[in-house]
Amino acid sequence: MVCRTTISGTWETGQIAVRIDLIEREDGASRLQLFLPVGLYLQAGVKLTVDQGTPHRIPYVWCLTNACIAGDAADPGTIREMELGQQLLLEVVDSNILAVTMPLPLKQFESARQGAPAQTFDQAIDE
Repeated sequence: MVCRTTISGTWETGQIAVRIDLIEREDGASRLQLFLPVGLYLQAGVKLTVDQGTPHRIPYVWCLTNACIAGDAADPGTIREMELGQQLLLEVVDSNILAVTMPLPLKQFESARQGAPAQTFDQAIDE
């Protein structure tokens, strides 16, 4: 079984500007995936900070026509920081080599992660 907890930020138009997925597998492996707009300076990666904690660097792994995805393994300490934190700060570098910070609230993250699934799919996957 795989569980995905998502945090997203939207533009004033309602379109998703940024999306962060915490993907957890039954075997205990976890991964953070961040979906960001195209046009960012990819070599810098993404700096993720919970409140005033230690920053975590997450590299970009691929880009599509409408988004770039940064992703890396999520250790239990980072997940716990997110559960206890108030704000998640994402820092990216734009095409002008200027740092851009996006704050996202975390106040509902722990209850969403620990709560009942909002949607469940039961599908067999052939090996």
